[in-house]
Amino acid sequence: MAVPIPVRSPFLIVNPKAYLTGSELMKLAHLTDELAGAFDIDVVFTAQHIDLRSVVAETTNLCVTAQHVDPIVPGRGMGHILAEGLAEAGVKAVVLNHAEHPLTLADLDATMRRCEEVGLATIVCADSDLQCRAVADLDPSGMICEPTANIGTGQMDAGDYIERTTQIVKNVDPSILVVQAAGVSRGADITRVLQQGSDCSGGTSGIIKHPDWREILTEMFQALADHRDSQATGTNSSAAAPAS
Repeated sequence: MAVPIPVRSPFLIVNPKAYLTGSELMKLAHLTDELAGAFDIDVVFTAQHIDLRSVVAETTNLCVTAQHVDPIVPGRGMGHILAEGLAEAGVKAVVLNHAEHPLTLADLDATMRRCEEVGLATIVCADSDLQCRAVADLDPSGMICEPTANIGTGQMDAGDYIERTTQIVKNVDPSILVVQAAGVSRGADITRVLQQGSDCSGGTSGIIKHPDWREILTEMFQALADHRDSQATGTNSSAAAPAS
């Protein structure tokens, strides 16, 4: 059985990939942690493996998440990433099968089961409708549904991809948390994604490449908070969406 991601919906994902490490990565982690506390919004925050322990030690409001793990057990496995090591470091979740680090179906299944054994939540990436349905059947904690062609472009899908793939996943298991973040670069994008049924948005280049991290993160947190509050009161969050 999947380990739940320790977050409340709606939540933010901040995924620096390999753009940041060391002091620059920690600068972003501290800022994200500060704003997460101020807005009372949960965050899935990924980092390079070498930085994960530091992020755990120096933040209190982040679900610290690895960008990959391997399906090995303690013993031989030179150069591979051991799930037990991540869990011992305080990591709570792992992203798997990203377009930049794809896995075979067999490896993905084996890795997800290893994560379950050590108490790590799994956030698994998928692209097409068929992939989204197949991955959902593997019982992940959460899924990142994203058309590969839109990753890092600043351009969201113009059709019904977000609503359609979110519904595909929820039809398999409503408890799977769905992230839709491909092409997201501003608060208004997050509002749109949440209104189409997603539990989470955020991203990488839309944050990392912005000239003012505090400005763009505040805008994104505000969009999430507005949606949360509108859901609580039954109003339309688009009316309170931050200006683009």
